[in-house]
Amino acid sequence: MLTGSKAPIQPFNSGKRRGRPNKTGRTPRRKGRLVLTIALVVVLVLIAAAVVYVSTPYKPSEEALAALKSDDIVTVSQTDDWIEFEPTIGSDSTLAVKQPGVIFYPGGRVKPEVYAPFARDLAATGRHVVVVKMPFNFAFLGQNEAEKVQDKYPDETFAIGGHSLGGPFAARYAAEHTDRIAGIFFLASYAEGKGDLSKTQMPSLSITASEDQVLNRESYEEGRSYLPENAQYEVIEGGNHGHFGSYGEQSRDGKASISEAEQREQTVTLISTWLDAISAEAGQ
Repeated sequence: MLTGSKAPIQPFNSGKRRGRPNKTGRTPRRKGRLVLTIALVVVLVLIAAAVVYVSTPYKPSEEALAALKSDDIVTVSQTDDWIEFEPTIGSDSTLAVKQPGVIFYPGGRVKPEVYAPFARDLAATGRHVVVVKMPFNFAFLGQNEAEKVQDKYPDETFAIGGHSLGGPFAARYAAEHTDRIAGIFFLASYAEGKGDLSKTQMPSLSITASEDQVLNRESYEEGRSYLPENAQYEVIEGGNHGHFGSYGEQSRDGKASISEAEQREQTVTLISTWLDAISAEAGQ
């Protein structure tokens, strides 16, 4: 018998190594919760970023807001679906609005009011111009909005056009309604596979700007194969992407060497001349 000392107490050994799952599976469960928490945080961050992106569109300049007012040259009106610009015609006037009119699709994340100066100037040439209001300011959510305009004005003919992201979806609508669209034009934009018009004779006009750093040039060049062989291509020297509208400078865009007003004047002249050619060909 030992005296004066105690036998050392041995720690309880469960036979399991630390960190390995026990019979209840608590360690894997903790890891699963951690993964789920991280995934939820990532999803919430992405949702928050998307909400901020959608809720901060490019807004109209002061000049654009002023262009929304009617005068003795152009009459401006709005519905929940579009903004329209028409030549002001007095009750004693014999002036007739030229055909075709224009349906216009805004660029992505750009409010329709941004294009008021452009639409007003084009309407002043004698055309009925309708700028469509896209859901959440994205044309891919309103590809067929043009149909509402055509249904409202069944006795009129329309060409369709779009700026930037609006162009591909204007082309998709045109490709699906070749019997209802008199022509198509693109501002810093292009057609793609789902808007293939290459096998049609639809009058087509493409206008770009030399200092545009936003337009995807590779996609633009590829887009040529989706337009008719007789498509017309024009470049505005010194212009940039944002000056096809009126909303200030756009992120990543090139610096224009001509004013927004000068770029707009050239754009309207090109489109007006092109539309006149369509009118002449149709005998209108």
